[in-house]
Amino acid sequence: MDEIEYVWSVLGGDAALTARVARAARPEVLEARLPVRALASACVGACALAAAELAARRAAPGGVPAVRVDDGAVAAAFTSERHLRIGGREPVSFAPLSRLWRTADGWVRTHANYPHHRARLLAALGLARDTEDARAVDAVGSLLAGLPARSVEETVYAAGGAAVALRTPEEWAASEQGRAVAGRPLVERGVLDASPARTFAPVPPSAGALLPAAGLRVLDLTRVIAGPVATRTLALLGADVLRVDPPGLPELPDQHVDTGFGKRSATLDLTCDQAAFEELLGAADVVVTGYRPGSLDRFGLSPRALAARRPGLVVARLSAWGAYGPWAGRRGFDSLVQVGTGIAALEGTADRPGALPAQALDHGTGYLLAAGVLRALTEQSRHGGSRYVEVALARTAAWLSAGPAPDGASGAGRPHGVGGPSTMGTGSGARRVRAAGDAGGPGASPWLRERESPLGRLRYALPPVRFEGGPTDWERAPGPWGADAARWV
Repeated sequence: MDEIEYVWSVLGGDAALTARVARAARPEVLEARLPVRALASACVGACALAAAELAARRAAPGGVPAVRVDDGAVAAAFTSERHLRIGGREPVSFAPLSRLWRTADGWVRTHANYPHHRARLLAALGLARDTEDARAVDAVGSLLAGLPARSVEETVYAAGGAAVALRTPEEWAASEQGRAVAGRPLVERGVLDASPARTFAPVPPSAGALLPAAGLRVLDLTRVIAGPVATRTLALLGADVLRVDPPGLPELPDQHVDTGFGKRSATLDLTCDQAAFEELLGAADVVVTGYRPGSLDRFGLSPRALAARRPGLVVARLSAWGAYGPWAGRRGFDSLVQVGTGIAALEGTADRPGALPAQALDHGTGYLLAAGVLRALTEQSRHGGSRYVEVALARTAAWLSAGPAPDGASGAGRPHGVGGPSTMGTGSGARRVRAAGDAGGPGASPWLRERESPLGRLRYALPPVRFEGGPTDWERAPGPWGADAARWV
């Protein structure tokens, strides 16, 4: 089965509609041992097809519009943070303490981009939180070199930080969490109640671009990359997306810009502003959450609790490790999931773990989540019911690890799937990562654009989700974090 056919089947779509998708393959982008390019194009293609299907449901009597997936556009979007410029400035990427470290028996990966995670990492290792970065790197490196990797993992996690020991694919597959993830579908979907079928206002095909999510309100309770990519995509398609963050937990500024296109950004303290949240929920069509499973339940934000208060809602949930198994409550990020699930071992060398050519778990999972929401809306219009959609970075990682060889490759001799070798691979972990837009210098790619914004002049990657008659860019540029009112337009 072709990758997009597989994703479309997981989403419950009509198999005949995949004939509407055409792909422009570009083998030179997103090169890796694992089939990153195929995964990326399948996630984007399925999302675009779900958008086209909903557009046809609302406005197009001539049937589902044709979809085109260009690997170049997909690669640019999956590496959007590398192309972003804010007033000519390159964005800040990983913080000094977010890296791989040698340990006494292997490797561990830490994530300390957020100040509170940095402070917890240092506290777990007995270091002062105000230690200057260069000194902290030296001190952490010296300490970890004498400790077992899994001991570091447990110690940092217990302190509320984020660290994961390197595992081979076999070690991950044999673990309790690995088995729990393997037993779940790529996208989990379901019906929560018997609320009436959704009635859409028609979308006139002559009024500019065809926007299948026009008129829908999306409450965005996500952070980092995967969740914001999903809601950024819904904003592209016409939804009014309001991102809401706790006032004391600001998003990283450059990350906010990269994933903030098309949205408004507000702050709301759920511990004391529950009435304001309930007012937002009462007019929402979709709620998307990206915090650790269970962490929002005390605010009544589980799918069933939300649907009980707002029948007809679509609830979409994202997590790192899945909402099941012993790691359900653990913090996680793309880089950590690559290390924990064996991907870093497969993409590395005998001497050092490697990495995918993009944060493909984040981006791919984001497009899967958006596709799930769009399909849920289409199914609501036919059969009714409040609905939920759930995805996890670790589940996307399992699909990638078990996938076919990259386009044009036989796969012979390549570490592959959970049955791959227990070594860390023999290829070069230092290969050059190519992304669309490399050739011809900055700004030369047809998949990049510049525009003015409240934050200065931006260069950014265009959205890869395209269908005939659909939008090609976001209507709204990102603004300052938390600058908008916590209310619907």
